[in-house]
Amino acid sequence: MNRPRGATWRRTATLAVVVVCVGYAPIAMTELWPYAHRGAPAVGAWLLGRAVSPQYVADALATRIGPYGRSLVAMVLHSVLGGLLMLLGPVQLLSAIRRRSRLHRALGVVFALTVYASMAGAAVYLARTAPGEAFSGPAFWIVLATILVGTVLSVTFGILAAVGGLPDLHQRWMLLCYGYLMTAPLLRLEWGALPALLPGLSMEDVNRVAIMHLGSVVVFGALLASRAMDRRDTVPGVRGTWAPTPVLVAAHVVGVAALGWIVAAAAGWGTTGRRLLAAYLVPLLAAYVVMVVRQRRAGRDGRSWAREEWRLHLVALCLAPLFSATAGLVFERYVGLDRRTALAAGIAIGCGMLAFAATAVVSLRVLFAREVRRRERLAVLPQGDRDPSPVG
Repeated sequence: MNRPRGATWRRTATLAVVVVCVGYAPIAMTELWPYAHRGAPAVGAWLLGRAVSPQYVADALATRIGPYGRSLVAMVLHSVLGGLLMLLGPVQLLSAIRRRSRLHRALGVVFALTVYASMAGAAVYLARTAPGEAFSGPAFWIVLATILVGTVLSVTFGILAAVGGLPDLHQRWMLLCYGYLMTAPLLRLEWGALPALLPGLSMEDVNRVAIMHLGSVVVFGALLASRAMDRRDTVPGVRGTWAPTPVLVAAHVVGVAALGWIVAAAAGWGTTGRRLLAAYLVPLLAAYVVMVVRQRRAGRDGRSWAREEWRLHLVALCLAPLFSATAGLVFERYVGLDRRTALAAGIAIGCGMLAFAATAVVSLRVLFAREVRRRERLAVLPQGDRDPSPVG
């Protein structure tokens, strides 16, 4: 009974991602046109004006004329290629599911080159825009810069994994890369939805709420997709765990302490603080519950590899509040941000950064298992037949 239900959920999730990406593509591609040619059509602004109000859109975009104007060519390049990535992503996902290897490899090259070119455009904009001039301020600038670096590194590691003959790691890094890219369409959905849930918010206020949880949502989605596509119960060479019970307990203790500090620090922010904390805590706790349940279920069913991956990501999630609190203190002390902005920036990047770290640890776990298998094979061969080169 579980397999058909799981298959239904996977198909539903895949369809939802495809619909969101394909729907967002024309919005991304036309978003910057009005800045280049007054009166040019912008699908996203038109839809948002009818979903919320034209004044809501006009007030938000009026402040973008200067910053976007200084990097207009780079931003248009970034947005148009970003729309193309929204189309390439579902094709890559479906080609991988359907085992169309030649199509997958060919489009993978196009996808990677498009990521690099699109992120180069974003880098030009960030380099020419002071953090204080970014949409919604310095915290949003820091989030954009972090997503840019995470996206570029993820696609690079994905390429290296593919070249190294490690399709499972290639899959994980590319899904994480696309998770970072998905922050763009999900943010636009929140531009339209949150004003109905929280009346009176400007688009800049919506951005501040959204960055509290978008990072955790997209990386958790990438993890769910990775686990859904990896049906292996075990991986040769993986024995024991790199996240034993003492490590899990220590991570929980540190995480709870850091989370308590974050809540206490934000207690004096009034309604704004409660809103931001709720936006941060609800997705964080939801991801935590799912990870705990899944790793226990995998252990009970004897699926040691699934259990190990869930546990490694669970440790990272527990440590995310500590990273956020530490980053907030660093931003306040060395970047010159006020305490509230610094902590908000730390919270916004915490889950995304730790998910990246967890994926790196999972990759090292697989590489270590590969080395274990290589040594085991060498040990059973006669001395003259031993080849020290790695094996798959």
